[in-house]
Amino acid sequence: MPLSPPAPREMLHRREIDIRGWRREDGLYDIEAYLLDTKAHPFENEDRGTIRPGEPLHGLFLRLTVREDMEIVGAEAASDHTPYAVCPSAAPNFARLAGLKIGAGFNRAVAERVGGVHGCTHLREVLGQMATVAFQTLYPIRARREREETARILAGGGEVPKRRPAMLGSCIAYAPDSPVSLARWPWLKGEAAAE
Repeated sequence: MPLSPPAPREMLHRREIDIRGWRREDGLYDIEAYLLDTKAHPFENEDRGTIRPGEPLHGLFLRLTVREDMEIVGAEAASDHTPYAVCPSAAPNFARLAGLKIGAGFNRAVAERVGGVHGCTHLREVLGQMATVAFQTLYPIRARREREETARILAGGGEVPKRRPAMLGSCIAYAPDSPVSLARWPWLKGEAAAE
């Protein structure tokens, strides 16, 4: 269902973000993002002069190379279009993301490594979306392993995990007592009944 019809309006700015997940031949995964900002009207920029309608204000690339366990083993950024000549000098700092694990505390760790004057606001903002795309890219692989482990547990050949699933409580579908969660992690039924 689309949004309701808008009030009469004029477009001023457009941001396009394209994020893709790739499986590499070496067993790693690349998550690549491209961010493009354009204006619908000309405007003056201190470093570039007049930026015309449709001309990129930002044209930014970011690649995270991750392992199946969501650890970043490499990160690379590039800036084809920026509002200021100094902006591309932030790109090499994104290599500092290597060693981080995508999961709880990721945004805080990103801010510590490439926050403030060490990074680029726009690249930093897209990292949260890239983390989600990393989960989506690896979901079929990780879910298959999780199903195999659940089958072992239900057959009596495995121990119920001590840690709760990371996705539990992250949205309405994964509420601890939702049918989706209880079907995916049947051992939670006992927890839900005890509450």
